[in-house]
Amino acid sequence: METNKNYNTKMLVRSPLAKPKTTLRSFLWLKRGLTFIQCPLKQVKHCYQPIKVSLTDGTIRVANAYFFNTTEELEFSWKIHGDGLELGSGTLSIPVIKPQNSFDMDWKSGPWFSVWNDSKAGELFLTITAKLSNPTRSLEAGHILSSTQIPLPSKREIIPQAIKNTDPIITCETVGDFIKISQQDSWELMINVQKGAIEGWKVQGVLLMNEAILPCFWRAPTDNDKGGGDSSYFSRWKAAQLDNVEFIVESCSVKSTTDKSVEIEFIYLGSSASESSKSDALFKVNVTYLIYGSGDIITNWYVVPNSDLPPLPRVGIEFHIEKTLDRVEWYGRGPFECYPDRKSAAHVGIYEQSVADMHVPYIVPGECGGRTDVRWVTFTNKEGVGIYASTYGSSSPLQMNASYYTTGELDRATHEEDLVKGQSIEVHLDHKHMGIGGDDSWTPCVHDKYLIPPEPYSFSIRLCPITAAASVLDMYKDQLPC
Repeated sequence: METNKNYNTKMLVRSPLAKPKTTLRSFLWLKRGLTFIQCPLKQVKHCYQPIKVSLTDGTIRVANAYFFNTTEELEFSWKIHGDGLELGSGTLSIPVIKPQNSFDMDWKSGPWFSVWNDSKAGELFLTITAKLSNPTRSLEAGHILSSTQIPLPSKREIIPQAIKNTDPIITCETVGDFIKISQQDSWELMINVQKGAIEGWKVQGVLLMNEAILPCFWRAPTDNDKGGGDSSYFSRWKAAQLDNVEFIVESCSVKSTTDKSVEIEFIYLGSSASESSKSDALFKVNVTYLIYGSGDIITNWYVVPNSDLPPLPRVGIEFHIEKTLDRVEWYGRGPFECYPDRKSAAHVGIYEQSVADMHVPYIVPGECGGRTDVRWVTFTNKEGVGIYASTYGSSSPLQMNASYYTTGELDRATHEEDLVKGQSIEVHLDHKHMGIGGDDSWTPCVHDKYLIPPEPYSFSIRLCPITAAASVLDMYKDQLPC
């Protein structure tokens, strides 16, 4: 895993589908020549890597899965990261391991122990890598044969630090169908009572978003989603009209207001656009916004799907931000795309990419570019002004996606070159996201533990403005009191 700022690390692979033909579409495909394939090949390499590393009951085991080769020609190294930052690294001296054998060591006897012992980080990860010492007929010296990241035991209980209750005074007023909440010239929120959502957000006069934050349960189907004909996930989603859900506000109430905080609650009913009665609702969603003078917004979501629905594509929120907020930095798995059932190759760290580089140009567009196990993420402009988002309280890490292409556009287009960019950046922060599958491409084969059954879910997300002067790491450590 790298922690510098150069993360445009896509793997170039010539497509086996690029056969010479005379059609215009084939010509355009051949003109591009190469396709970017990140997640699948990197995950395959990780699953097939010949050196397996694990930590069980305080013992690190390095296993040689080769049937004929020893580890004599390999060079081992280690890195340790705390809260996403590299804390130390070095070479790892271990005996030569024979084929189909392993070497065990107490993890506390490793050269990383003093770094771990001195660290005050909340999360620590150890990465052990094996490289070729000498070139072979097909590979250069230094080629990485295997790289495994394992979580180290926590040194202490992670107790969030409460921000002192000295938040600036805020104002709250009703303007037509909007509730306007602001803190002098620092920030301003416009909440649309009719839509039941934050619809406008400015920080230091910079517009961050002007469209609603709403629940989302749909994803642009992948080829795997479409496998299986009438029994495919895609066919079942379409039959349940999950691709056509509209949310109406059942109720809106201001729960409390002080000069330092405001609490607002909305209840949504999500129904198919062709159905409008409450009895036909596919989802009932309760959300509260706790808005503090610091600019922090704690959103608490409670989702109840109709129990007759098929496994859900996702459970999360969707919003649109200004195109200028095109710099994405996150603490989670990366740097390439990864999903809950396709993530072991992606190491946990702090990464940065542009929105454009997060998109993966698959031949047939669909859900792509996600990053899993995200603890926090920022979307900023070139001046460093933007939005910070993180998991909150006891909620699990997020699945994050940011794209110039809307979910509807990824679903509409049949070829990569057909895609049309929107006027904003569509962001998804998911509490749950269904696996991608891929045991085969002709049956619905996502494993059960990566499905999302239609049952109640609750989660919390923290949103707040960020400027160039802010420390993201300090923001992540500091949590507002519940």
